[in-house]
Amino acid sequence: MKRITTILGACLFLNTVQAQQPVVDSSSAKPTSAEVVSTTEALTPTLQGLPKKQTPGKNIFKINLGSLAVKNYSFMYERALGKHASIAVGYRFMPKGSLPLQSNINDIVGENSVAINRVEIGNSAITGEFRWYPGKRGWMRGFYLAPYVRQASFDLSVPVDFSYTVTVPTPGGPVVVPRPNEATFTGKITSFSGGLMLGTQYTFGKFITLDIWIIGGHYGSSNGDLTFRAANALDAREQQELKAELDKIEFPTFKFESTVNANGGTVKSTGGWAGLRGLGFNLGIRF
Repeated sequence: MKRITTILGACLFLNTVQAQQPVVDSSSAKPTSAEVVSTTEALTPTLQGLPKKQTPGKNIFKINLGSLAVKNYSFMYERALGKHASIAVGYRFMPKGSLPLQSNINDIVGENSVAINRVEIGNSAITGEFRWYPGKRGWMRGFYLAPYVRQASFDLSVPVDFSYTVTVPTPGGPVVVPRPNEATFTGKITSFSGGLMLGTQYTFGKFITLDIWIIGGHYGSSNGDLTFRAANALDAREQQELKAELDKIEFPTFKFESTVNANGGTVKSTGGWAGLRGLGFNLGIRF
């Protein structure tokens, strides 16, 4: 009797346990698509909430502050092609005025009939660059290598002295009389050259940049034509004296050819053209 009671109690206990377990409805076991979307939105941050990695502006417009000291106005536009590469176009011009670094040029040219202190020059140039930024930051920041080409034009006014003396007989004896003469040659010299520059560019905040030209140089060719038109016809002696003075003019890497006649004279120049770039401080706006 006790054994039967125990068995019945065990059966009753098992039945009670099974009755307490929840019944799973297969129709409600799978979540709806709306529930999936709702759950995903609740557990995953939205795209707008995630921090974004912004690419700096791909354009920079700059002005060269260093060249302003010599009245040379230089501007540049740079455009990023990718993280490590960009292209740039520069334009510079200097209004016609006194020749800079006159003492240095005097040392190179030496004594001749050209009045260096009264030479006037103006210039303009267009420069095209490809820039390579090898650093990790990129996007027109850090150290760069810049191969470039440049076309330049120089507007010149060059006074040439061809004064001479003549001996005039007088009752008291021959007298040496000076005959002052000066010819001002005007015209242009144009050049085309290519080179390489090293520099580095810094960014301050989102919009301000500082482009420093460390050092660079270029070499190419040039040609020019300078002309003098006499107000009064030159006599034979004057033509002879002017031609002699023009033949004395020398300058490294240049070759000069001159012609003189009663109406004036011309000077043609050809030769190599070399230049340096460096110590330029260009303040820019990035956008």
